[in-house]
Amino acid sequence: MTRENEENEMTQLYTAGRIFTADTRPWATAMAVQGDRLLYVGDDDTARRIAGDAEETDLGGALVVPGFVDGHAHIVETGAAADQIDLWSAADLADIQHRLAEGAAARPDAARVRAQGWQHAATGTPQRRMLDEIVPDRPVYVQAHDLHSMWLNTAALAEVGIDDDTESPAGGSIHRDADGHATGLIDETAMQQIVWPALDRFASDAEDDAAVRAALRGYAATGVTASTDMALSEPQLAALKRVRDAGELTARVAAHWLVHRTGDPAEHLAQVQRAAELAQDVDDDRLRVVGIKLIADGTVDGCTAAVRTPYANGALPDPVWSLDEITPVVVAADAAGLQVAIHAIGDEAVRIAITAIERAVAANGPRARRHRIEHLEVVDPEEIARLAALGITASMQPVHSDPAIQDNWRAMLGDERVQRGYPWPEMTEQGARLAFGTDSPTSPFAPLPNMFIAATRRSALNPALEPNLPRYALPLADAVAHATRDAAWASGAEDRYGRLAAGLSADFVVLDRDIFRVPVDELLEAGVRRTVVGGEVVYEAS
Repeated sequence: MTRENEENEMTQLYTAGRIFTADTRPWATAMAVQGDRLLYVGDDDTARRIAGDAEETDLGGALVVPGFVDGHAHIVETGAAADQIDLWSAADLADIQHRLAEGAAARPDAARVRAQGWQHAATGTPQRRMLDEIVPDRPVYVQAHDLHSMWLNTAALAEVGIDDDTESPAGGSIHRDADGHATGLIDETAMQQIVWPALDRFASDAEDDAAVRAALRGYAATGVTASTDMALSEPQLAALKRVRDAGELTARVAAHWLVHRTGDPAEHLAQVQRAAELAQDVDDDRLRVVGIKLIADGTVDGCTAAVRTPYANGALPDPVWSLDEITPVVVAADAAGLQVAIHAIGDEAVRIAITAIERAVAANGPRARRHRIEHLEVVDPEEIARLAALGITASMQPVHSDPAIQDNWRAMLGDERVQRGYPWPEMTEQGARLAFGTDSPTSPFAPLPNMFIAATRRSALNPALEPNLPRYALPLADAVAHATRDAAWASGAEDRYGRLAAGLSADFVVLDRDIFRVPVDELLEAGVRRTVVGGEVVYEAS
């Protein structure tokens, strides 16, 4: 674009607001927007002089915040979940079966029945016969709320090619009963490498594109202007590119390529090479491939997170990736200039993740790095100190600590470890960058309830419950900064978005109340009046 064109771009002026910038000067009253970028952020009079004869919008004292950046999400799955049977609040097996029966009846022409949000504590050990009783004639796929397990009926097992003789891949399980028959419960790499690819093949391009658009509509309505996709695959990338090319990608996406553990070191490095190629080819204002994602362990709820001491039931699972297996992958990605994001929930997996990054530093020497660890739910203070010293971002999700979903988490650990769950302030106290997200669709993606949990450690689902370790609550302004500025920094976008400062993208949200001045419970009622991405209004409340 020429200088003349830049000068001729339309300038918009916003005045008389309360603008939280998440920048070094945290508050302003006015913004001038030229084209898709912020020209000035500061006081009304200066903004008017700089903006000239621009059309002025009086904000009437409304609160403006930077567009929220979901630091960890699964975009296509988030959109697809909106059309699936919702089991999130299903209390027990009878409730699950009732919802599945109703949902299947409402979708008589669907080739398969999809549901999401199943909670481990609601069923005990799931069996395929429990689903066969409800829907015997169509494949049924029930995704666990944490995206680490899936429950299939007999027809679904047959459709994806799992039988009693199918071997479990390294790092995952095709669960079997005492007689060796597949029960229908598939977890970790078995789900990721057998079930998910099959479901990708069954989905049409149109369905994937619709899922992206559904996620974008939800983002716009709740103030999410950027998202970090944390398990990208070829079909998902293709869908994001099609929506982008149609001019409909209304949120910015920084994506991490999922590297599967196959047991073949050469294949692992080939996957890293593919991510490096994509990082060169997919890099524009709306869609970037920035790194790789590795899943080092499972979840506490499923007793598959790698911990140093056993769970209450005696389980002591191995990590998905051993240190010796994961290190060459991390070293190769680091050498290629890729960002490495490692899912590590248990303290043993966290130790492995930090050590692998440490070895990459030793192998590859001084360079700019921005690696990250996802979740960090069970972590020792000494590992936090190591993480901070290495400059590793702590990527965490307040919504995962909601007291309404903590009973099973606490029961599975069953000891003093529950007193250190989700220790957000310890990350920043040690000097680490803390980025907030939601991991949707494992949790709701709306930012304001996420901020409520961060600021109170109370439940957004049932606010009457007792707070979950309230000593770990954060000041609300800090929580918002972690969900905007720091989440953008964590994906290498600090010079693009995440703050309201001159030269950055004009991505901001106008809220219907000042969440910093009203009682904190109003975060659960607050809404978005306007969402702006690149100077364009993508949502306006009616």
